[in-house]
Amino acid sequence: MLELLNITAFGAFHTVIAIIGVVAGFVALIRYRQIRLNTVAGSSFFWFTIGAAVTGLFIFRRGSFGAPHVLSLLTLVVLALAWWAERRNGFGRLSGYATVLFNLTALFFHFIPAFVETLTRVPLGAPFATGPEDTRLFGPIGTAFVAYLIGAVWQILRQRRIGRMLAPGPGLA
Repeated sequence: MLELLNITAFGAFHTVIAIIGVVAGFVALIRYRQIRLNTVAGSSFFWFTIGAAVTGLFIFRRGSFGAPHVLSLLTLVVLALAWWAERRNGFGRLSGYATVLFNLTALFFHFIPAFVETLTRVPLGAPFATGPEDTRLFGPIGTAFVAYLIGAVWQILRQRRIGRMLAPGPGLA
């Protein structure tokens, strides 16, 4: 089966790690309405996404260092910033916003290679897209980006509401 999809065993391993990360991210969003390291789902998302990004750095399907490798490095930077925001309060009072937005961004990043790699391989024999630059990929990736933007606005509004609920009222400060 791997031969039919033109994928190596290492590529399949990378894909499984990435899928576990995505599922964990969605579990966190559904269960807790945010992705945070202090939950099993959020922590699983974080570590499996790191695993996917690191293993992605060793895949050279198109011959050399390229856009997928840049996306892997960017994902690692975004996750480091999410960790810094959540665990070290690195953005001060904006850390709650930064945490959920950086984690949501990392979740979105999963969808770029997922669409590119899947849609350039299936359906078998007549893939949807001819390669990573195929304009037909703009639709699925653009749709994921719009969903990401909606989710980001939702996360910001939710964080504002949480902040207001936790803020001391008059005479309580």
